[in-house]
Amino acid sequence: MFFGLELEALQIYWWVILSLLGGLLVFMFFVQGGQTLMDELSSNPLEKTMLINSLGRKWELGFTTLVLFGGAAFAAFPLFYSTSFGGAYWAWLAILLCFILQAVSYEYRLKENNVFGSKTYEIFLKINGFLGVFLIGVAVSSFFSGSHFTLNSQNFVQWQHPLRGLELLLNPYNYLLGFALVFLSRILGVAYFMNNIDDENIKAKCIAKLKLNSLLFLLFFLAFLGWIFLKDGFFVDDNGIVSLQANVYLQNFLSYPIFAALLLLGVVLVLLGMIQGAKKCTKAIWTLGVGVVLAVFALLLSVGIGQSAFYPSLSDLQSSLTIKNASSSYYTLSVMAYVSLFVPFVLAYIAYVWRAMDRVKITKEEIANDEHVY
Repeated sequence: MFFGLELEALQIYWWVILSLLGGLLVFMFFVQGGQTLMDELSSNPLEKTMLINSLGRKWELGFTTLVLFGGAAFAAFPLFYSTSFGGAYWAWLAILLCFILQAVSYEYRLKENNVFGSKTYEIFLKINGFLGVFLIGVAVSSFFSGSHFTLNSQNFVQWQHPLRGLELLLNPYNYLLGFALVFLSRILGVAYFMNNIDDENIKAKCIAKLKLNSLLFLLFFLAFLGWIFLKDGFFVDDNGIVSLQANVYLQNFLSYPIFAALLLLGVVLVLLGMIQGAKKCTKAIWTLGVGVVLAVFALLLSVGIGQSAFYPSLSDLQSSLTIKNASSSYYTLSVMAYVSLFVPFVLAYIAYVWRAMDRVKITKEEIANDEHVY
């Protein structure tokens, strides 16, 4: 089956998988968005515990998706993995620290004899929600803005900036996607709470937060799209030579109408989900979720499969990475492709567990009588 495919087909197959995982990861940011809202949506400690417990039953899914994304990148595109994670390590260590703080917080927030107090761990959850998501947005934005690295003839990376990835924060355009993801995660968090918690006071506050964060998200997301469509991009010709050309990322969408259709459908569904949420529809999280996955999926597909480098170098254009020069060998891609066939079964299991946990909505009575709360 997979061993009969051409190498280029396998490279495209794995980039499709990586792009899909990226979309699912952004959807899972509803946990991070919810963490930033726990004080804004609660009027007392019991309501805050309801919110945190609602997220506590799902937070591992987002962490697992992040690890799965990194594992897929390592297996299919090891040169990208070694260049980004090995070169820009201060940026990725900062992201990892944010997610470690999340795991620790859910475990210890209400432990007996808690030395630091629950407030400290709630601050950790907010750091994960705000800073963790923002930094991931900045890191992904480097797919379009570029990074400071070179590769020698043996493909050993040399990072050309002493900040080791944190220099991405010096480019204000990278902030557009960072802030867009933060506000998107808050929209998803609000929609998730409306679906998962049975409390009229919390739902009323959710609607107010949904409207404000929807406006801010659209402002930053549209600015991000405008930036990447109008800027000079890292064009790759048929010989693999990289050069700066105008409107490369816009041309990627025009050359592949399927990408443009997926992006447009995703944006429309996100807008529809916002409207549903504003009308108190508890199913808005699913409309938003599908829209987010499709939009992120389309963006990542375009930058990898289109005529552009998906991880461009500002220091040496010819060191830029494409799915052709950054992928694993034919044998590795083929063998791992068979392993990827188990992914739908994993997703089906996650969906089953999710449905089982959400069969009964969270209420104040349940949390007050529950012996195990986060």
